Amino acid sequence: MSLPVQKNDRITVHVEDLTHDGAGVAKVDGYPLFIVGALPGEIAEIHVVKTTKSYGFGKLIEIIKPSEHRVAPPCHVFDECGGCQVQHLSYEGQLKWKQQLVKNAIERIARLPHVTVHPVKGMDNPWRYRNKSQIPFALQDGKVVGGFYKTRSHEIVDTDTCIIQSEQADDLLREMKKQLGRIGITPYNEKTHQGMLRHIVIRKALATSEIMVVIVTKKKKFPQREEAIEAIKLILPEVTSIVQNINSEKTNVIFGEETFTLFGKDSIEDTIGDVRFEISARSFYQVNPEQTEVLYKQALEYAQLTGTETVIDAYCGIGTISLFLAKEAKQVLGVDVVPQAIEDAKRNAEINKFKNTYFEEGLAEVVIPKWYKDGITADVLVVDPPRKGCDEALLLTILEQKPKRVVYVSCNPATLARDLRILEDGGYATQEVQPVDMFPQTTHCEAVAWLELRK
Repeated sequence: MSLPVQKNDRITVHVEDLTHDGAGVAKVDGYPLFIVGALPGEIAEIHVVKTTKSYGFGKLIEIIKPSEHRVAPPCHVFDECGGCQVQHLSYEGQLKWKQQLVKNAIERIARLPHVTVHPVKGMDNPWRYRNKSQIPFALQDGKVVGGFYKTRSHEIVDTDTCIIQSEQADDLLREMKKQLGRIGITPYNEKTHQGMLRHIVIRKALATSEIMVVIVTKKKKFPQREEAIEAIKLILPEVTSIVQNINSEKTNVIFGEETFTLFGKDSIEDTIGDVRFEISARSFYQVNPEQTEVLYKQALEYAQLTGTETVIDAYCGIGTISLFLAKEAKQVLGVDVVPQAIEDAKRNAEINKFKNTYFEEGLAEVVIPKWYKDGITADVLVVDPPRKGCDEALLLTILEQKPKRVVYVSCNPATLARDLRILEDGGYATQEVQPVDMFPQTTHCEAVAWLELRK
């Protein structure tokens, strides 16, 4: 069967939709073509660069009729950098698209067309929101470069600024490129496993303005360590913590296992609502604290706590959601498989003087049944899993233990919808879904779903 288009064809198309990763979708006689940079509603001339039996790819040549939501991307490396995917779409357009993205998943994957998916809760200012930046450096033609990776690669796009991260991160990025050569620290090369500096990570607390800088090196000892500390303090006089992390492995994972403090405090402190958190170099902490509060308030609203409930937080991390819930619950029990996260959660509960929390390390699908055997049953169960969604064993545990209410916090609409279908088939009814925009200018969208056990 011949395809309606062939490779190297130059054709005019009408763009109908966006994929989950932000590429435009056009159809020629029902045959889909994916076009990076194209927006729904646009008429565009494209060059067909690849075809398969089921779909093809086109390169945008000219926009004949632009979308009403098309804007000029304010970032000068938008076309190269893989950090943002939809800067060319107005923020109003982004929020509408993200709502539809969640709605499509709920309708098509979860098969729940009757469930309300509310408009996305967005930001007043969708820029400079990231409180954490991970900056790689490299040598290119003998020159130190730093910035962010190109899409689906580890090739660095050299830049001095990123308008979704803090100004302090920009200062550090720009000035450290100058300082590395001066003090003689060689950037790490992934291919040859040579060089010393792998990454510089900066974390800024929104509420307290405390700043931590993490130097990730291949070895613990290096002769320029004191010069590096002084260079960072000169660039950021307000820095409150400088930490070194050692990663000697042949890997593209950023952090290694060993961390120690070079200057100032071991951690920085931030607040979400009125709950305080200590954040160490490797702590998981949401990168957009302003929207994190919006997200957690939504989870709290759906939990409908009266002060008499036992709540289980099945992916508790450092206790961020757990402590939010503990303010209004009888007790909250959190479980997480990462030992450091559980240590952080216990410390954060202590800092906030919570007496009604308990945290345990382990697999949720193992620990929660043990709690039930010990006579602890959940009125409300909260899950906030990684992008792959809930472990199948945990979903079975939920269906066996039957808490009357489940609050599902998701960072992936597709796996959220998949898991909602399983819970629906097991006796739960999805009441509604509220998307929250945690990552403006990108294709990512978080959502909170509220489920009730059917009577």
